[in-house]
This record gives sequence, C-alpha cells and structure tokens, in this order.
Amino acid sequence: MRDLLTLPKAHLHVHLESTVRPATLREIAAANGLPVPPDPPPGGAFGGFAGFFAYNDLVRACLRTPADFHRIAREFCHDEAAQGTAYAEVSFSAAAHGERLGDPDMPLRAVLEGLAAGRAETGVEVRVILDHSRRRPVERAWRTLELAERYAPDGVVAVGLAGDEAHPAAPFVEVFAAARAAGLHVVHHAGEGEGPAGVREAIGPGGAERIGHGIRILEDPALVAEVRDRRLPLEVCPSSNVALGFAPSLAEHPLPRLREAGLVVTVSTDIPAPIGTPLAAEYARLRRVFGYGDRVLAELAAAGVSASFAPPQVKDRLLGRIAAWARGAGGGLRAG
Repeated sequence: MRDLLTLPKAHLHVHLESTVRPATLREIAAANGLPVPPDPPPGGAFGGFAGFFAYNDLVRACLRTPADFHRIAREFCHDEAAQGTAYAEVSFSAAAHGERLGDPDMPLRAVLEGLAAGRAETGVEVRVILDHSRRRPVERAWRTLELAERYAPDGVVAVGLAGDEAHPAAPFVEVFAAARAAGLHVVHHAGEGEGPAGVREAIGPGGAERIGHGIRILEDPALVAEVRDRRLPLEVCPSSNVALGFAPSLAEHPLPRLREAGLVVTVSTDIPAPIGTPLAAEYARLRRVFGYGDRVLAELAAAGVSASFAPPQVKDRLLGRIAAWARGAGGGLRAG
C-alpha cells in the first residue's frame, strides 16, 4: 500500500469556513474581542444538521476583517498541500459574509488574495465556488451571482445551492440560468438530507453539472440510470455524512453501491476541521473500511480531477501524475 499523502488528489466539496484551524479560530476570535467557539464534539457528532449549523454560525461570526479571510484562505492552501491535494474547489458564502459585515466585496476579495498567496507558496491550485443557502432570500442569490461574475477572472468558477434541502431549489431557477448564460458552472447540494426528488430538481431546472453529496440517489433506479448516462459526478463526503447523521456508519455508507451502480463518484470532506478528517485521512478510511486497494483509490482520485472545473492542461497533468502513482502501486487505472 502506497502513502496516500503522495497520491495527487482533487478536493471538490469543501467549505472554507469549515477548514479553519482550531488555533487560528481561537486567535481570530480573541483578536476581534469575541468568545472563542467551543471545540466541536468528538468526531464531529453534532447530533444532526441543526447542531452543526449552530456551531458553524459561531465560527463564521468570528471572521470580521480582511486579514481574517486572507489568513484562513492562505492556510487552507497549506493544509491541502500537506494532504497531497493538487487542485481544490473551495465553497465560500461570500454574499452572506458581505451582507453581515456591510461590505459586499471585502470577504471574497480577501479570500481570493489569500488563495493567491497560498498558491504561490504551495503550488496548490484553487478555484472558488460561491454557495447560497436554500434558506435565504432569492435577492441574496442574485448578489452571489453578481460577485461571481465580477470575480470570475480572479478564480471564481461556479455558483450553487447549499444548506437545508427541505427548502426547494425552484425559487432560484432564474438565478442559475443566468449563471450558465454568463459562462459560470453550477453545482448544487442535493440527495443528502432529502431524497431523489431534490436531485431531479437540481439536475433539471437547477442546471447542476455536479451533485454535492447525492447519496440518496439509489432510492430511484430511473434517476440512477439518468445520472449514470449523463456522467454527472457525485461529490461524496462519507465522514461528513456519518457525522451529520445522514449515514448510520462508515461501514454502512452507500459509496461502494454508488460505484457498483456505475456512477461517477468523487471523494471530498465537506467539513474537515469540525469532524477532524482531512482529505488523505478520508481516503485512508475508505481503504480501511471498504478494503479499497491503491488502484481503486487512484480511480477515485482520477474521477475527482476529471469532474473538476480545472483547465484541460491542469487535468491532463494531474491525471498523468495519478496514473504514475498507480503504476508505482503495481496497477493501472480503469478506463472511464
């Protein structure tokens, strides 16, 4: 078994506010005169989405200044480099932070500057996905799109819906049609807390090109066939699904069945800091629990690169590195 830290990986589903180092969070809170948020529960066992949302709100409230946003973005690059991540697409709720702080552009601008600094120091390439909570007004979603269009030249590649899937995507359809018309990619969270109907909405009128999570898709065989035939990738985050109560345990997680159904499965962490599971550790857990060998893990890494919104030359370079890693492990990659 080869060292998973040396496997080049793409990280496609990860929220910047859920990557903040505990020490950094304490220092930022203290500098801003705010109470330090408590440590997350062991293993990130929040008792469901509501518990996580409450904790996440405390973290987000600590971020006040350009230096705060710059720091967490720069440190994100360093932490990803330490995990063997070569390319990442990090989600950020820019409009929500801008509204909270009374400066629409500052949080995103500082994050992009931090990512640029981190890339120069680590070589990790990072693009940004601007997400919008389904619980929040359509007007804020339009502001998210405006930010995405304005900062696309600086690394914003996509927009999408996140948050509680009990809130439908239908009110936001025009926003994401406009995003596609502007040349932006669209990615929605779906099929995690709610069932297949939400996935259908996301990939139909919602225009999603990838599905954030999608683990409940197996409840609808016709939907499985459609997603498989369209080669729509799933951003699967096993440890997060377990921590937030969407899977009873890692051993019972549907990831193997998703692969067996012929779906494009990628692996990400979603909320690595609160659950204590960075990307290489997520791959290691799949190796341990599902018995995946190096060839399968390389296939998952290659699927992530292929599903990304990276430029073609970046994809080609990373796929070549993954293939070389697999050959070193004594195997090749399965086609497709």
